[in-house]
Amino acid sequence: MDDYRQLLENNQAWAEQLRLTEPEVFADMASGQSPETFFIGCADSRVPANSIVRVPPGDMFVHRNVANLVHNADMNILSSIEYACSHLKVKRIIVCGHTECGGVKAAMQARDYGVLDPWLRNIRDVYRLHALELDGIQDDNARYNRLVELNVEEQCLNVMKYSSVQSAMHAKPEFSVHGWVFDVKTCLIKDLNIDFEKGIAEFGKIYDLTGQMTTLAHQS
Repeated sequence: MDDYRQLLENNQAWAEQLRLTEPEVFADMASGQSPETFFIGCADSRVPANSIVRVPPGDMFVHRNVANLVHNADMNILSSIEYACSHLKVKRIIVCGHTECGGVKAAMQARDYGVLDPWLRNIRDVYRLHALELDGIQDDNARYNRLVELNVEEQCLNVMKYSSVQSAMHAKPEFSVHGWVFDVKTCLIKDLNIDFEKGIAEFGKIYDLTGQMTTLAHQS
């Protein structure tokens, strides 16, 4: 209970500090939200979304789950993407993975994790898609870190398969999708600089829900 009460006391101290140093934050937050960034990250406690990019409350719309997956049967992430693009009108979506990710590490093991297995299968599918590259990496840690990156890349492509994202990309030339990896040892972010032109071109007609992806590929 002492730890629990400490959380409440920390909240009071934090709110009081804001009142003294940034009093305008309260009025801004009470008036609604208009974030420009939608951040999709891992639920890992070491990757606090706002803190790692040093932005205040209200500047970033955030969704987090185990291993930062964008799963087509997860109504939570689907609703978040729709709300971010169609209602908040964000300018960018960032998928952020991280080193030492327990979800990715578990997916690399041939073990039964019970109820977690259907979720982890999404990462195992990423491994299957890139097995030739990954199996060619002899160092276990290097292979694991590469899967973290490939998982982020695959989730970014999954983001771009949704009609609300495709419509946002077509309506706003400045709209962008990015893939990051946060290093928990250095606290630094690596921008993967993913080649989305190639990704869009590979979509073909099968994922072009709005009839605009071919045009976007030529404009990239």
